[in-house]
Amino acid sequence: MADGQPNLLRDVVVYLAAAVVLVPLFIRFRLGAVLGYLAAGILIGPSLLGLVANAEQTLHFAEFGVVLLLFVIGLELQPSRLWALRRDIFGLGAAQVILCGLALTGLLLGLTSLTWQAALVVGLPLGLSSTALVMQLLGERQLAATPFGERSFAMLLFQDLAIVPLLTVVGALSRAPVANPEPGWLMAAKTLGALAFLVAVGRWVLPRLFRIIGTLGAREAFVAAALLSVLGSALLMASLGLSMALGAFVAGVMLAESSYRHALETDIEPFRGLMLGLFFIAIGMSLDLTVMRDNFALLIALVIGVMAVKTAVIAALARQFGTDWRRAGEMGMLLAQGGEFGFVLFGEAERGLLISHSAAQLFGAVVTCSMALTPLLFRLAMRLFERVEEAGSRDGPEMAGDLPGGHVVLVGSGRVGQVIAQMLRARGLALTAIDLDAELIDVTARFGNQVFWGDGTRLDILRTAGIDRASALVFAIDGQWDTKPVLEPIRAEWPDLPIIARAYDRMHTIALRQAGVEQVTRETLESAVAMGRAVLATLGTPDTMIDAIEAEYRRRDLERLDLQICSGDMMTGADSIIRGALDFNAPDPAALGEIPPA
Repeated sequence: MADGQPNLLRDVVVYLAAAVVLVPLFIRFRLGAVLGYLAAGILIGPSLLGLVANAEQTLHFAEFGVVLLLFVIGLELQPSRLWALRRDIFGLGAAQVILCGLALTGLLLGLTSLTWQAALVVGLPLGLSSTALVMQLLGERQLAATPFGERSFAMLLFQDLAIVPLLTVVGALSRAPVANPEPGWLMAAKTLGALAFLVAVGRWVLPRLFRIIGTLGAREAFVAAALLSVLGSALLMASLGLSMALGAFVAGVMLAESSYRHALETDIEPFRGLMLGLFFIAIGMSLDLTVMRDNFALLIALVIGVMAVKTAVIAALARQFGTDWRRAGEMGMLLAQGGEFGFVLFGEAERGLLISHSAAQLFGAVVTCSMALTPLLFRLAMRLFERVEEAGSRDGPEMAGDLPGGHVVLVGSGRVGQVIAQMLRARGLALTAIDLDAELIDVTARFGNQVFWGDGTRLDILRTAGIDRASALVFAIDGQWDTKPVLEPIRAEWPDLPIIARAYDRMHTIALRQAGVEQVTRETLESAVAMGRAVLATLGTPDTMIDAIEAEYRRRDLERLDLQICSGDMMTGADSIIRGALDFNAPDPAALGEIPPA
């Protein structure tokens, strides 16, 4: 085993052990998972136990958690909705970055001995908020899809866009000699060119790639392609000195209307959760307790001052843009912390000889402490302002549960599923259809209907498709499928969810009924009865006689099916099968009563 491998393995074990012990404990006491990760990082970091020493390297690697988070957010935010948020992104977002940055610059000039150049290159980064923390908190409280969550995200998105101009400001004020400084217009041109390239690839290349992989059924290759799309977009932006998270977000938005969105989100989610947890652990590890001890009074003043200024400015801006005062106050509390990009910009300011290493450490501690306080303050704000739940409106299946009649998840979109889908749409019901046949998905799209690619018998795919808020789950899968391993986890997770299933034959019907599905439809029953009626009519049978024959067949068949389900024996009730002509003038001894007239 190589020299570095035992240390790496030990570090991984330490990370996992700290998370496994502390995160459930913090959740148990309702302090939130984020605080648990931060506490785990502080505990194992250099300042306390010193179990893991290289916090900076860990933080650099864990930034991929933010990249994956932005990709998943992009998948859930369709371009039409993004366009609808343009006023919040470029209006509210720009005002927040500028006003918070300038206000914090003034605060630093009053509390420290920094020059105006140094105060500016520190105040502007402190005006940014933590995308990872805010989106995690919104997700935990199911607020991400509400107008409150979308307006908060709009500000975060502009902050990612503002990284390039902020780097330009730091470079312009830098005191370090640079051989060939890159002009700001060139950086802006690179940014626009990279974004245009990502839009083109995400719009025309990636959907075709996923279609090929989906058609071949290569499960592992699909996961690899999902990671490739995220990391490739991040690499492109990083190679140009831009925000990796912004590149991943653009790639996600371009795939938001793709039929493979739910499958992509499901495959990325485990990596996102682990990497984002590692990111918060790394933030906790980066906290230098020695710097906190030596500058305790100044640190407390800076943390209180930064959070108070940002809360006031953001709340005032949100109120100006139409948010009511209660939610504006909550929004101010939610976005009052410093952000992860502050560490990057503080490092650039240090390399530009604008601030010392100890100052960069101090302001990094301000960011970390403000992030640690945010979950508690946000919970306090929600109680203080007596938050009233607000249902957001958003295009796409995510908000389908808010529509009249509820949201239906349809598994299987073949011959039967397409008929069901049309009937549901005729009623105005929201529908999320899932199928594994990539060619069928393409054909369906030609008729203006969207079907998402994925295995609808998997619990994680169903959860991504919105089964948590679904009013019904419909299985219209072709052929006979194994009912028990599919339905038992669904029943355990959502015991009250109505399930309607298509059965291949009588045996499959019995299996579905025994698995707890009450609404089962045999795929050939109705067509066979209709054909039988057509034959009888062709042979001159009166309509009243045809109705009576159908009613008698259905009565006997249902009675035999109930007996077979109870006994588990296919031969039970065999004597009720019609084997000869029935006398409709005399009552059938096997019948329970007289055949009703048509």
